[in-house]
Amino acid sequence: MKKLGALLFFCLSLPLSALGQTTLDISDLSVPTLIAPEYFGPNAFPVPEMSDGRTSARWKAEVYADHFFSTRYDWKEDYTTDIFARLTVPLFSPRANLVIWGPLYEFFHSGSKVNAYRRLSFKDDVDYHTSGDLYVSVDFQTLLQEKHGVDMTVRAVLKTASGDRYEYARYYDSPGYFFDAAFGRGFSVADGDVVMRVALSGGFLCWQTDNGRQNDAVMYGALFSLACGPFTFRTQYGGYVGWEAMGDAPMTLRADLGWAFGDFSLNAGYQVGFNHWPFHQFRLGVSYSFL
Repeated sequence: MKKLGALLFFCLSLPLSALGQTTLDISDLSVPTLIAPEYFGPNAFPVPEMSDGRTSARWKAEVYADHFFSTRYDWKEDYTTDIFARLTVPLFSPRANLVIWGPLYEFFHSGSKVNAYRRLSFKDDVDYHTSGDLYVSVDFQTLLQEKHGVDMTVRAVLKTASGDRYEYARYYDSPGYFFDAAFGRGFSVADGDVVMRVALSGGFLCWQTDNGRQNDAVMYGALFSLACGPFTFRTQYGGYVGWEAMGDAPMTLRADLGWAFGDFSLNAGYQVGFNHWPFHQFRLGVSYSFL
């Protein structure tokens, strides 16, 4: 298993280094590319869910149904529905995880106002479907609260270019990556019946835009969660800020509720975007932990 983990980490590192070796042709850094969250669908440049500072000792499979609609336009003008999945796999240790996630299938509608704002050539309403980008990460828990007073997880994440329908501004046909670290600490209250947890994260996110250029962004996040018996509540505020300063500084606030029964958990969530991620998101799903 140690060799498997090393091989996966090596394979993940290769495309990250390749991004930085893209050759420039003719670049004008004074012209924004508009390859940014504000001008695409909700799954193209999402604000990543942050870690709470811990990895998983068990395999975990998750499936969700998401519905997005715009905070800027009438809901009939811009909406998206998708099926989202995530798989968490412990590697050679419970403190090392391989995580794969992304929207498997997406149906979307965009009206003429949205198409014009996103600089699309389509003047009429668009109804279509597509597949999404997959993300692959290797997560390492480097500190344990029991020994160091705080949990810490670092992760390296690759975004593939598997998403389609660039002509409709659903996904951008280029890979990306990010690195981040999260610090978290848990507190027992009410005689141990309730566990409260807080976490902070920061990192670096990068995606290729056009003509060999790339946008570099600083990531940030804060998390608070409560666990009481089979019920959990988690809220997260986060975002990132790119250097082009044109539609590339999204921020979101999300809240999730979970109810565990055995190895299963039912989950419901809501996320609202601010600044350059102009969407509401509703989520329902189920997760299963095993092995």
